[in-house]
Amino acid sequence: MAPPGRKPDTPGWQVRVVPNLFPAFDRQEVVVHSPRHVRSLAELTAGEMAPIGVAWDERIEAARAVGFPYVQVLLNERRGAGASLPHSHSQLVWLRKTPPEPAAELGNLREENCALCKLFATQEQLTITATDGVQLVTHPAGRAPYELLIAPTAHRPEGDAELYAAALRLLREGIRRLRAIEGPVPINAWAHAGGHWHLEVLPRLTVLAGLELGAGLYVNPLPPEEAAAALKDGSSSLIEPF
Repeated sequence: MAPPGRKPDTPGWQVRVVPNLFPAFDRQEVVVHSPRHVRSLAELTAGEMAPIGVAWDERIEAARAVGFPYVQVLLNERRGAGASLPHSHSQLVWLRKTPPEPAAELGNLREENCALCKLFATQEQLTITATDGVQLVTHPAGRAPYELLIAPTAHRPEGDAELYAAALRLLREGIRRLRAIEGPVPINAWAHAGGHWHLEVLPRLTVLAGLELGAGLYVNPLPPEEAAAALKDGSSSLIEPF
């Protein structure tokens, strides 16, 4: 992406989308978040989120136009979370059908019985901050300490450029607040569409052992209310100019 009036792939670009050199699937793209060499989304400015959101939106639409109805959006930060490149980036995996995890969520995230809508209505103590109709909350049953959810307050099955940008601003905010408590830690984040669109954010502060991997039972020593209280105390970056 380039600023208005400037051609793509020329000096002055803001975000670039390139093929993944080592794709695990037929189509997999890397979204380079900035020409500046930054290692984390937390190091970008709030204003740099909008071009990333536009890139996600345009590439998702491009995938659907050629027969890939589901695009898995994901972000891996630091080697402990699977990142092979130090430069801040996200990935887009083009898929022919909805993958198992978001498909399994659909029963709990349809509008008539949406767990996220109920969470926002009844668990205010888990809310850390909000902006542009999107909330950042601690997961009520997190698999690891400080697991987060980012989602629009109003039920929406799909995203668009504006929603992605708002969610990215809150993702940046959450990473910054977590850094203030734990320092730089490996983080995985991914988007799920089709039910109530949301980002799941999993800091890698614990090791998944036999119980978690074998039984699907997760031991999280930090209650979500305590995690939310600690993250609320972190300094806010949302007051920065965009």
